[in-house]
Amino acid sequence: MTPTAADVTGADLLSPEAVADPYPLLAAMREHDPVHWSERFRSWFVTRFDDVTTALRDPRFSSDRITPYRKAKLDGPDADPALRAAFGVLGEWMVFKDPPDHTRLRRLLSRSFTPRAVGRIAPRITELVDELLDAAPPGELDVVRDLAYPLTASVIAEMLGVPRADQERFKDWSDRITGLVFGGLSDSDRHRSGAEGMGELTGYLTELVARREREPADDLLTGLITARDEQDALTHDEVIATGVLLLFAGHETTTNLIGCGVRAMLAHPDQAARLAADPGLVNGAVEEMLRFDGPAKTVVRLMAEDVELRGRVLRRGQRVFLSPSSANRDPAAFDDPDTFDITRRQGRQLGFGVGMHYCLGAPLARLETAIAVPRILERLPGAVPAGEPHWAPVLLSRGMERYPLRTGTG
Repeated sequence: MTPTAADVTGADLLSPEAVADPYPLLAAMREHDPVHWSERFRSWFVTRFDDVTTALRDPRFSSDRITPYRKAKLDGPDADPALRAAFGVLGEWMVFKDPPDHTRLRRLLSRSFTPRAVGRIAPRITELVDELLDAAPPGELDVVRDLAYPLTASVIAEMLGVPRADQERFKDWSDRITGLVFGGLSDSDRHRSGAEGMGELTGYLTELVARREREPADDLLTGLITARDEQDALTHDEVIATGVLLLFAGHETTTNLIGCGVRAMLAHPDQAARLAADPGLVNGAVEEMLRFDGPAKTVVRLMAEDVELRGRVLRRGQRVFLSPSSANRDPAAFDDPDTFDITRRQGRQLGFGVGMHYCLGAPLARLETAIAVPRILERLPGAVPAGEPHWAPVLLSRGMERYPLRTGTG
């Protein structure tokens, strides 16, 4: 049943129904209360394309949500030292910084993630996809656990110079850190577990950075250590924190994009047939995957000062969830927005954001998806879902924890 204006009053994007399919509720919010105050989350939700785009470009919608939390919760003598250390690492992440720190970090990192730079690893991505498909269980496989996650984790780990034997350890660490960054409200243990995972991953990278300082290699971690712009360079703590960020964000978003992309293609066989008949449509197909069911459900901002938006006053210090998922289905920006069409020409989707916080890893994510999704469909003809997907019950990201397929190859 389609939500109505009355349903928006108690809108809960973490209800089981909304976790599985947030788009009806987002549509109701967008139509009836586009700047919506949620008592449950004590936050604003902004859902229209123009408003989300404007807010993403507006410095009054601050990205620094870590510093206020640390001051409010972690500065006292009774604060958990492990949690304080974990949020200290998060506080160094570029995605949680405003200018001028954000500008400086992005400038130092951007050279490693240009389309030309990531394009050099395209043959290796294809090789990894085929290795994973060859090793997948016959008859039934899980798109997320057997393909999308190990692919994206291997790609970013290899780029950073993490030895292959150590890559399996990152799944557990990453899952626990997810609780700190994307965590749902129902998981009361997420801070403790996330802090432990952050501590273990930070310790591992500290040792690896020390090794690269002694023995430089042709990898991204060495590039972070030596990154300079005139007299500027990353500090030791920034190198560690950025390594953690890249290992985490470098696979999380793309894992979700590949999983949801495969799901969209299987649910729309006419579009899969179009792509198979004309591989040149692949770049447009990736953009439509990002628009139709992309990995960024919401983006968090904190108000740096009061702002009036559609007659509502968003007060300094209040939290705001900007929703690319809703904006990308806004009929004011896209014709027939609930239709999946890989030949769509209208509009620019917000799956990777816009403005100064536009996703640095977008070229890599696009490349991995453009290679992986067509290859999976080609290698698994006749694949069909084997039950319902299991969605991650979080506010920020849109992704599946499990997505089983029957492949008919067993």
